[in-house]
Amino acid sequence: MRAMRWLLVMLAAAVQIAVAQSYPTKPVRLLVPYPPGGPVDAVGRIIGQPLGALLGQNIVVENRSGAGGSVGADAVARAAPDGYTMLVGNTGPMTVNPVLQPKLPYDSRKDFHPVTWLVSAQMVLVVHPSLPVRSVKELVALARAHPGSLNYGSAGVGNLTHLGMELFQSMAKMKVNHVPYKGVAPAYVDLMSGELALMFGNISGPLEHIRAGRMRVLAVSSTKRSPVLPQVPTVAETYPGFDLVTWMGIFVPAGTPDAIRARLHGDIVEVLQRPEVRERLVGLGNEVVAGDAEKLAAHIGRELALYAKIVRSAGIRPQ
Repeated sequence: MRAMRWLLVMLAAAVQIAVAQSYPTKPVRLLVPYPPGGPVDAVGRIIGQPLGALLGQNIVVENRSGAGGSVGADAVARAAPDGYTMLVGNTGPMTVNPVLQPKLPYDSRKDFHPVTWLVSAQMVLVVHPSLPVRSVKELVALARAHPGSLNYGSAGVGNLTHLGMELFQSMAKMKVNHVPYKGVAPAYVDLMSGELALMFGNISGPLEHIRAGRMRVLAVSSTKRSPVLPQVPTVAETYPGFDLVTWMGIFVPAGTPDAIRARLHGDIVEVLQRPEVRERLVGLGNEVVAGDAEKLAAHIGRELALYAKIVRSAGIRPQ
């Protein structure tokens, strides 16, 4: 019996190796679960062309947006586990939506295999330039002196721009009013016009406006300063333990052969190590991680716990 089991294991391994050696034989779809032009779309397109060249097949970047990234994620979860459909996943569909939407059609941990952690990106705490504050301490003092008088924007209920401010309010013991938008772009417009006083945003979005003086940045959201804005302090320098970053990674449907996942991971890491690719990614405010599947899976587990706690404590309900 032991000999038979050993033989079956060896045969299965041989089949996987043969599959990986012949893969891919046709174009590979890379689903971006957001509209064109955003930060997730940009990263997908930056890595898509050089990855296709390594694989010897075209990478077809396909935007499948809706429900905060969940529509695209679900399409990948339902795809054949053969390596021909991949997802550029991020916090939205993988760690925020699962705690905010208990009836999602997919399970972000069971229905996917992480392949590679691509990048991480800090968020920035920005205010309208007319607001008479130039530090986190001054902002908190103003908000405490006038509770409920300041409005902040988000890209929607449950978006990380919403959860980040809820966490900040909780730690700073202050109260500001939430104004949700359908996407982050209109929120930025209202912040620059003065309709909003403050908000959190992915660093790549406000960066141009910060440099042009249309927004004032007070802090970055991770525990270390940003190489893009090295003079800007972290929120954690005032409130230790505050640590909120966005990230992006490549996922495939659960059941995709190990050998194919290993091939994809190796080629993606090779792409991420190229100076011209790193330069483009870092220029958007990203930190290139090139992390393995195990690290990404562990990070997802930590985030699910963190966001569940924020959602519960803030009483956030989906809309």
